[in-house]
Amino acid sequence: MNSEHRLTLMAVHAHPDDETIGTGGTMARAVAEGRRVVLVTGTRGELGEIVVPEMDTPANHRRLGEIRAAELEAAMTELGVTEWENLGYRDSGMMGDEGNRDPRNYWQANLDEAIGRLVWFVRRVQPDVMTTYNDFGGYGHPDHIRTHLVGLGAFLRAGDPEAYPEQLADGLEPWAPAKLYEQAISRAQRDSMNERMAELGRRSFWLPPEDATPEQLAEHAAFMDRATVSDSAITTRVDIADYLDQKWAAIRRHVTQISLESPFMLLGLEGWREAWSTESYILRESRVPTSIPETDLFAGLA
Repeated sequence: MNSEHRLTLMAVHAHPDDETIGTGGTMARAVAEGRRVVLVTGTRGELGEIVVPEMDTPANHRRLGEIRAAELEAAMTELGVTEWENLGYRDSGMMGDEGNRDPRNYWQANLDEAIGRLVWFVRRVQPDVMTTYNDFGGYGHPDHIRTHLVGLGAFLRAGDPEAYPEQLADGLEPWAPAKLYEQAISRAQRDSMNERMAELGRRSFWLPPEDATPEQLAEHAAFMDRATVSDSAITTRVDIADYLDQKWAAIRRHVTQISLESPFMLLGLEGWREAWSTESYILRESRVPTSIPETDLFAGLA
């Protein structure tokens, strides 16, 4: 590492808005603490819903990728992030949807090629820390699962001079990031949100349908086991209380995707201060010694 290298976080995500929901507070905090923050998004989110009725038109769906790119830029301004990139794949939609069969999408992309694209960014940016999703993608979305595979693959291969040697011929050098984290939501956070939603007279999106059959209840329980984790599994909790205003403002910039009536927003900013004042992670790979539990993704780095 050269003397001019600034400790760098690379947050790897699937669609515009994922970055703010999952890691927005961590990104804002890192910027405030003088770290370099680079966002890499796999797609432009072309197949997302449009939650604003007056904007939900065929014309806007045709140009949704462009709209969401502008929303992302506005959100990054709120977080103080000045560098963001895109791997260039099309949104895959949910499993079984027509868009999921589009040969241009992220899910259908050649995995080795997709990893290579991210390796190129890793070697160019030289991040010390990377974040991605778990192997379930947080909630089973194909693009999130692919983000996990691509993020893990790039973390493991970017430092190997035999991987993608054509990149090295272009002047890049191998670079092995020090730490890889997966985002996590604890079951305690989920239960706290369920309780707060009940106090508001609203049913939490974490709960199964009230008329769920035994089979549906079993499926929901299995889903929850993969979408959330026990508190003991979390290795790193980043305090983002001082950056919640920025995170809230950034989420509000993703206008087409998240309204104040969205389940995630119903608690309001003050509710967030009670339930979401930390962002949680699981340290999956580390090439430097560190002590668990951590309160900083850069723990163990000079």
